Amino acid sequence: MVSLKREIFSHPQFRWFFLGRTVSLFGSAMTPVALAFAVLQAPKGQQLLGYILAAEMIPNVLMVLIGGTIGDRYRRDVLLLLSNIGSGLSQAGVAAIVVLGANPYFMFPLAIINGVLGAFTSPAMRGIVPEIVDSKDDIKQANSLLNVSRNSAKIVGPTVAGILVATVGGGWGIAIDAVSFFVAAFCFSQVRIPSHPPITQATIMQDMREGWSYFRRHRWIWSITAAFALMNAIQMGVWQVLGPIIARHTFGSAGWGLTLGIKSLGLLVASMAMLKFQLRRPLRECMLAISVSGIPMIMLGQGYALPYLVVGAALAGAGSAISGVAWDTSLQQAVPKDKLSRVCAFDDFGSYIAIPLGEILAVPMSRIFGFKSVATVGGVIFILVALLPLIMRQVRQMTPECIQSLSSE
Repeated sequence: MVSLKREIFSHPQFRWFFLGRTVSLFGSAMTPVALAFAVLQAPKGQQLLGYILAAEMIPNVLMVLIGGTIGDRYRRDVLLLLSNIGSGLSQAGVAAIVVLGANPYFMFPLAIINGVLGAFTSPAMRGIVPEIVDSKDDIKQANSLLNVSRNSAKIVGPTVAGILVATVGGGWGIAIDAVSFFVAAFCFSQVRIPSHPPITQATIMQDMREGWSYFRRHRWIWSITAAFALMNAIQMGVWQVLGPIIARHTFGSAGWGLTLGIKSLGLLVASMAMLKFQLRRPLRECMLAISVSGIPMIMLGQGYALPYLVVGAALAGAGSAISGVAWDTSLQQAVPKDKLSRVCAFDDFGSYIAIPLGEILAVPMSRIFGFKSVATVGGVIFILVALLPLIMRQVRQMTPECIQSLSSE
């Protein structure tokens, strides 16, 4: 067990980054519930929801490798500033469409813009952490604190969004998300990373190939990424698309918002615990913990009452927090800084590539086999896939010390 290093907040770079990330995540936590129930009210809303989510994810996946390469070539603090301004503008457009009751098909170009901006944001966000903390030992503390803030926001966000949907409409929740991006952009404008990327004569394609070469050489990275490719497709299809549909015909939007909020409570509690505890086998614990996320999918499919689903969601949230901290910390400690955004981009690309397929096929498959049957089978497959990388000895046995030593390769 290790003590919390409060000195990490003494560094203004991390303080501003932490504040901006927290504000942005608070707004973003409201959008899934607000957007889902706003779209479901439209004609053919069930299928439209999957298409809109896919419209954001597809360009994100297609562009993330370029985003990762840009993140290693240029200043990550500047990239975060510009991408958050752009996201604020696009989300303001989505909010206006929902509030004014305009044609929901107008959301598609804005969803595409959000996907492209996210492709530049994510690799820079993951890559900047080692640049704003003092040492590799501080990286886990930083990731744990960021997870605490993320999940604290998510406890409030879905619950507030559910209330807004039931009263004044979900468009106002999306509007709050737009404002949060602008506030985050101001915070990121105060972040000044101490180092500049080295000047390189290599082309973007050459840099991308270099990142791919590093990624494929390390089997522990790509094997876990491959597992997450299928797991994310299942989770987004079952939980993100089918979840609100099943909830709408059972316990309602407020109950679904509560479920997401309680899941975030599990995320928060586990994130706080990760501030204190050191994982002995980070990669093993990463996959064991994430496997728990299959449980609430099974419960949703089996028609468990809301109180039982809430408990399952809380356990899944705790597992997701442990897995997220373990995985991000392992990558940030093992991968050299000049390759980190590119490796994270390949991780994102592999992890997200099948998500649009899961989002698009969720409703058609449910109409053939039944909504609850698809949710149940999806949960079972999710658990099995999560446990598959544990076949590798390196994944089961790698220690934190071994992970840190990899950065010198």
